[in-house]
Amino acid sequence: MSDRINFDDIIKKSILNADTFTSVSILEIFFGTLASFIVGLFIYYVYKKTFRSVVYSHNFNVTLVLMTMITSLVIMTISTNIVLSLGMVGALSIVRFRTALKDPLDIVFLFWAITAGIAIGANVYPVAIFGSIFITIAVFILSKKKWKDETYLIVIHYDEKAYEEIKAQLVKFNYDLKSKIVRNNWTELTLKIKLKVDNTAFVHKLSNIEGVKDVSLVQYSGDYAS
Repeated sequence: MSDRINFDDIIKKSILNADTFTSVSILEIFFGTLASFIVGLFIYYVYKKTFRSVVYSHNFNVTLVLMTMITSLVIMTISTNIVLSLGMVGALSIVRFRTALKDPLDIVFLFWAITAGIAIGANVYPVAIFGSIFITIAVFILSKKKWKDETYLIVIHYDEKAYEEIKAQLVKFNYDLKSKIVRNNWTELTLKIKLKVDNTAFVHKLSNIEGVKDVSLVQYSGDYAS
């Protein structure tokens, strides 16, 4: 019974004090904004150095810095008053973000920026600093790791009479057929193939086959070719 009374007292006290604001000093705002800017720049640098997709977006990277700063300011603001925090949650819940992030790593970096901003805004600086350091170590280790075989897409345009010789060159590789398109007398063959790093000499052999128009080899990573 006493626990319930205590809980009710807490609720009543929160409601009665709903119109009161906890002040945030100018120094707290300054150092919080500065810290979020520095951590945001750190995330900016890591994203740029570890980017592996097709087209690098400078605007998205700048967004990471600004998102860190804005989130810290939002947390500072809502921490001053319980009603304001509830109102902010309600306002953000009706906002719809329509920008599609196709690369899963972009989503990870965006959440990293938001989390760092929350930690700084709540004055939990060690979480933002040491968390960012450990995340950076993990990102660099995983992005620099070279697997035994790399996956590539190879596109071959050829005359049908060259098919058997092309097949003989590819027989020693592990590959999957992605598409085969026939246009007039020419055929476009697209294969997903696994290769050891820098083992691309066979491309020249394929291009020298009589009846082969051209051969293209691009690195393949999931939904993107880079």
